[in-house]
Amino acid sequence: MNNLVEGFKTTACRPVWALATLTALALTGCDSTPRERQEAARTAGHELDTLARKATKKIANVGKATATYHEANRARRARPLDPREQIAMETKLLGPYSGQVNALTPADLPNAYTQFVRAVKAERATFTDRDWDYARAVYQRLNDQLKQIRMDMPTRYEVPIRARQAEFVALQAGHAAKGINETAKQRK
Repeated sequence: MNNLVEGFKTTACRPVWALATLTALALTGCDSTPRERQEAARTAGHELDTLARKATKKIANVGKATATYHEANRARRARPLDPREQIAMETKLLGPYSGQVNALTPADLPNAYTQFVRAVKAERATFTDRDWDYARAVYQRLNDQLKQIRMDMPTRYEVPIRARQAEFVALQAGHAAKGINETAKQRK
């Protein structure tokens, strides 16, 4: 014990909590019997086993819910989009850029992405899964136009576009997580 105290005197820069923790461990180790320590380890092991079983069940449930959710998505996405609904969604999400995606210039494209993400954020609470399909179609059209003009685009325009793309992907992921969560709740 004296060596332990001497070690702390020489390293004054150690945090106080480390000293307190080490002191508490040293004192409890002195006061407990091997049988008490064995029982404490057994209890802790039992608690860990219980937590592991619960986590395994939750992971299995989420895995099954994810598979169910993705199956439903695949089946829905296999149906073609209605061209009239596609135009309506493009108008809703792109506003002034609607109908002219194929004519967007490098200077226009960052603003079109910004308009798109802003509209998706505003509408996402009311979006159905099918609305997300239409939003993805609009997003794909913007990305296709980006591919067409990328070689003529200055770097200063690419950064905001990449940020808006990441934002849309995050919004989609949030929607998917919410759908998987709802599916998991239904499975219980």
